Amino acid sequence: MTTPLVQRIEEFVRRRLSENSDGHDWDHTLRVRKNALLLAQAEGADLEITEIAALLHDIARPQESSTRGGVDHAVLGAEEVLTILPELGLTDQRKIQRISTCIRHHRFRRREGSAEPETIEEKVLFDADKLDSLGAIGVARAIHFAGHIGARVHNTQEEALGSESYSHEDSAYREYLVKLRHLPERMLTETGRRIARSREGFMKQFFEELNSECQ
Repeated sequence: MTTPLVQRIEEFVRRRLSENSDGHDWDHTLRVRKNALLLAQAEGADLEITEIAALLHDIARPQESSTRGGVDHAVLGAEEVLTILPELGLTDQRKIQRISTCIRHHRFRRREGSAEPETIEEKVLFDADKLDSLGAIGVARAIHFAGHIGARVHNTQEEALGSESYSHEDSAYREYLVKLRHLPERMLTETGRRIARSREGFMKQFFEELNSECQ
């Protein structure tokens, strides 16, 4: 049963992400929460910490999107929850810090101020977020993001790997080459690895077919 605290957090996140259109929106948050709770139950993680961290993990995405990657949403989000959670009714400072650390460590691309997840809750959030970038939903989100920033529908491997994020060549194929194909080996929980392996074949087959048709 959803607690009053979780309901308040849901409403806050829904408002914050209502206009974010780069694929890190409220729908993505709901999917990550479902993944996180599934993994948490299987891996023995704290369900409350996991659920709240999953709900709040992308609250700073609008700032990262508006700066085209200039702001690290994981670091900024981790800092923001230190103030947001007390305002929403969570007063346990130990829990707040654990949630903040989960958020700080959840992103795939490491930046200054982030680190490899250590606790089981941090690992669960990391894997839950990455699972939403794999399989059919992963392909859909990669194409959606490329369209959002005005990138090409498809390009060659050389063009993709020779380009930068948020550029005209930042296609869904570039995202696959740079990040998505490496996710299964980066998963941190046994349950996450199992689900990731079941999704990676579809993505590989999709981009092989896309390359074949375009060539």
